[in-house]
Amino acid sequence: MKRFIVLFFAICIVTIACGGSYTATPLPPTKVPPKVSATAAPSTAAPALTEIPMRVGYGVSGSWFELYFTDPTNPAAKQKTGGPDGPLAAAIDSARLSVDLAIYSFNLKSVRDALLRAHRRGVQVRVVMESDNMDRAVPQALKDAGIPVLGDRREGLMHDKFMVIDQSKVWTGSMNFTDTGTYNDNSSLMLIRSTKVAADYTTEFNEMFVDDKFGKDVVAATPNPHVTIDGTRLDIYFSPDDNIQTKLAGLLNNAQSSIYFLAYSFTANSLGNVIRQKAAAGVTVAGVMETDQVKSNVGTEFDPFRAAGLNVKRDGNSGLMHHKVMIIDNQIVVMGSYNFSTSAENINDENLIVIYNPEIAAQFMREFRRVYAVAQE
Repeated sequence: MKRFIVLFFAICIVTIACGGSYTATPLPPTKVPPKVSATAAPSTAAPALTEIPMRVGYGVSGSWFELYFTDPTNPAAKQKTGGPDGPLAAAIDSARLSVDLAIYSFNLKSVRDALLRAHRRGVQVRVVMESDNMDRAVPQALKDAGIPVLGDRREGLMHDKFMVIDQSKVWTGSMNFTDTGTYNDNSSLMLIRSTKVAADYTTEFNEMFVDDKFGKDVVAATPNPHVTIDGTRLDIYFSPDDNIQTKLAGLLNNAQSSIYFLAYSFTANSLGNVIRQKAAAGVTVAGVMETDQVKSNVGTEFDPFRAAGLNVKRDGNSGLMHHKVMIIDNQIVVMGSYNFSTSAENINDENLIVIYNPEIAAQFMREFRRVYAVAQE
């Protein structure tokens, strides 16, 4: 018996030395992430993101971007300071040559003061706005200082929210440059460092500011509609000239595992139909929509989503759930000023970016979970 025991342990030692192993219970198979269509071109770069400390809100930075989310649930938000407008004003303070701002609504004093400082030190500052919002104190202060501010003077909305600094950095997202937009609403704001992306947004800005073309008068002239930065692909679109709904329908049709969305306004039936079809085919779908828009919008997709049994809720924020976000297969993010509506597609001046990067998608999923956690049926 002793010989048998000694022989058994000897065999075990030899087996381990030769690289063998023994597992009493078989391990469960590793779950393979869902495949993404070849057209999605997921990012090949995976650098760790760095948290950006903020008093009110959330921020992360990567090699070529900074990404911010507002936080209306933070008690300190009532003080209207310490949010994403801080980095925005600091970026303007770093401008050396130019600041071009296209903004739907504007009353942030921190950004106003930074623009005034830039103007005084010789930086070219130009502003395009929605005409209906130009009679407020902040735009008037800019005009009084000699900064040119041009309104769209059209029936549709100049609904963009973007800023180009030194023709090399772009700030964009769903955040209006207002106290409520920054501290009461759920919104996002992203800094992209890229001369090619900046060229796209400068071209769009000049169509409005220089050529005085808004809404349906604009032409498709984006110089770099597809840009790759450090392995991440970005698709840059503007409406009404780029047929954005068709592009989004294609992305949604390629979804293989999941579609999550945060929508201030969702009345685009063509996109709603695709989402319902993908859900029926087994794709996970969940969404949160702005409560006031669900109540007031004619043709809202909320009711058809719920009738189809989809996991779509009304938001629970007393301010606005102002995101215009889709997250597809945990790989692709759609974000910008573009609401999923007919007006955004055909009438308003809007911008939208599609980002193919799982790490950025994970940050938007974090935001989705925060908003979903306080949503209501």
